[in-house]
Amino acid sequence: MYTSGQVAQDPATGKLIEGGVAAQTEQILQNLAALLRAADKSLGDVIKVNVYLTDMKHFAEMNDVYIKHFAAPYPARTTVAVLALPLGAAVEIETIAG
Repeated sequence: MYTSGQVAQDPATGKLIEGGVAAQTEQILQNLAALLRAADKSLGDVIKVNVYLTDMKHFAEMNDVYIKHFAAPYPARTTVAVLALPLGAAVEIETIAG
């Protein structure tokens, strides 16, 4: 299962949540978990993750949240810096689950 890139939108309003990279990463991973559940999958089924950050200085902050949602051995991951993301987000994440 491939998921589209997700930014930290509140599922009830569709608006970007308030807060920094940690809060945004948490919301994104909750949203991704819900998408995966709808397909009878979980974050444990994820085999590849792509993370987009507007500033690589936020990598550690994102990673602190990321490792709370995935178990070792962690999915393969690529993290890149981008100029901008939808809705002014600081982080966007997409996954591939098997």
